[in-house]
Amino acid sequence: MRKDISFKGVFTALITPFTKKDLLDEDMLQQIIETQIESGVSGLVPCGTTGESPTLSHDEHDRVIALTVKYAAGRVPVIAGTGSNATSEAVRLSRHAQDAGADAVLLVNPYYNKPTQKGLFMHFRDIADNVDIPCILYNIQGRTGVNVETSTMQALSKACPNIVGVKEASGSLAQMKAVIEATHGAFHVLSGDDNLCLDLIEMGGDGVISVGSNMCPAYISKMVALALSGDMPGARAMEANLSAFFKACFLETNPIPIKTAMARYGWCQESFRLPMCTFENEENRAKLYAELDKLDALGALTRRV
Repeated sequence: MRKDISFKGVFTALITPFTKKDLLDEDMLQQIIETQIESGVSGLVPCGTTGESPTLSHDEHDRVIALTVKYAAGRVPVIAGTGSNATSEAVRLSRHAQDAGADAVLLVNPYYNKPTQKGLFMHFRDIADNVDIPCILYNIQGRTGVNVETSTMQALSKACPNIVGVKEASGSLAQMKAVIEATHGAFHVLSGDDNLCLDLIEMGGDGVISVGSNMCPAYISKMVALALSGDMPGARAMEANLSAFFKACFLETNPIPIKTAMARYGWCQESFRLPMCTFENEENRAKLYAELDKLDALGALTRRV
């Protein structure tokens, strides 16, 4: 576990590569992680939405986190996805991540059971009380059916010293700004949407947990570094080349497009765990490929083949 962890920059929401036989592809995971680190990302996020965590067994989930920590070898922070809609399960996953050497945990809103704000507060507080490493909340109402209100985040930041930030995927810049203001800049706010990253940084945010950086780690890292250094015109110029790709990454449910893109360039098999599947609409595949071709011509992609 790193002692100098920073929550600024680009943190790649890693895909989970599977073999043709639907097994965890550990060799490819190592290659992906090595390339991400060499490309200059600020950190790695295994077992999030993009990593197909809902379809990983508990053993696989633990294994992916342990392997990511091993392969990262302390060179960048590892923020392990350990959230669940059962508090006891999230505690177990988070303790395992801490024991495996993860630098922080990412805790998604409890999904399906739609807790109240009181229930959300108690859920996150209980997890934080059971680990010593930093906790990052993951607020994504579109997938979980519940929003962590700003007042709840503010209360958690005061009650739990190791709850230090949030991945905001609400899609609401107004809410992100409110969180920054309510916590007086002491709470790290990372965008959960690539296309809102620069807007968030302009408001005082810290960066992004990125889907797109699976394919463009160096390019997106440079863009965000420019923004954080105050060179917003330079960052916006780079963003203009990425905006259509960011949209293409959500032509169908994440991680279908980004994993399809990774497979095209040899980073994984085009293999998903049901109920996730390959593209439903082949026109969407064509649109994705068209945007990849543009980025490839710019030299923005990290190629394996």
